[in-house]
Amino acid sequence: MRRFRAAASLAGDPRSPHFHFLRHCRSFCRSSSLPDADDAAAAAAAAPADGLESQVLVEGSGSSRTAILNRPSVLNAFSTAMGAKLQKLYKNWEDDPDIGFVMMKGSGRAFCAGGDIVSLYHLINRGKIEDCKDFFRTIYSFIYFVGTYLKPHVALLNGITMGGGAGVSIPGTFRVATDKTVFATPETLIGFHPDAGASFYLSHLPGHLGEYLGLTGEKLTGAEMIACGLATHYTLDAKLPLIEEQLGKLVTDDPSVIESMLEKYGDLVCPDKMSVVHKIELVDKCFGHETVEEIIDALESQTAGLKDSWCNSALRRLKEASPLSLKVSLRSPCALGTRREVPNT
Repeated sequence: MRRFRAAASLAGDPRSPHFHFLRHCRSFCRSSSLPDADDAAAAAAAAPADGLESQVLVEGSGSSRTAILNRPSVLNAFSTAMGAKLQKLYKNWEDDPDIGFVMMKGSGRAFCAGGDIVSLYHLINRGKIEDCKDFFRTIYSFIYFVGTYLKPHVALLNGITMGGGAGVSIPGTFRVATDKTVFATPETLIGFHPDAGASFYLSHLPGHLGEYLGLTGEKLTGAEMIACGLATHYTLDAKLPLIEEQLGKLVTDDPSVIESMLEKYGDLVCPDKMSVVHKIELVDKCFGHETVEEIIDALESQTAGLKDSWCNSALRRLKEASPLSLKVSLRSPCALGTRREVPNT
């Protein structure tokens, strides 16, 4: 946990030498391949109307701004227009010396359920492949922008936080989970693989928990997120308005001030005794293998010997997933496979 916080604080602290490195790195990448604010605006203009201006709302004044993901009817599913507007807003806020830090939250019962795969499906059926490419280019570049943001970033993960929703929040400085948070990376269940930065953050979880989550798509609660380091702070849903109010009163760009406030109003929590975080040895025994076949064999062996319900559930999830997606996810060179040697092709 301390490792996650230290890295996040260094990335967002303008007094840190990392701040200047990130500025240089961002400039280099923007000059080569990533869309800039003008590209983001063009992507937004090309995106379906779908209440374009209302997909992201803005709150706040003084030293902070809050971006509100506002597509509650589709659990704030991330669209090209949403990503383009966020990119433009975040760039303006980063350049504004009067704004010290930025927050993000969702409207309704979700933070963000991930990318809008329904819209992608319809685009593919209409032969609009370039629009599909724009979608991925926009969301991935925004995730990179959050990960290299030069001001503290606070994501309020209240409700469903899955796939790309985790991608646009976990790279930031602070992630506040609640008793309503539901986290998952369910991509293998739809024939895809954990993307949007997931191969990086999953590989940094304890033991082989990342392999378990990435392959099965199983859910974590807010308490489990804080226990394994995916979240930096925890609060009850009922206290979230108070925390937002207190954050809105801060006049600072200092991550340590924001962290102190989050700790002051946060809650202590422990995962349920049946939680997967209490089964790390079993997770490692079953998911610490080189191939999907070996993982399935290990689970079947455990199921036969112990009749363990957790093993049964994990085995069932793997058999429901796309076999190709499982293999791609496990061998991801970006990092579910950082502990594995990826063969040359």
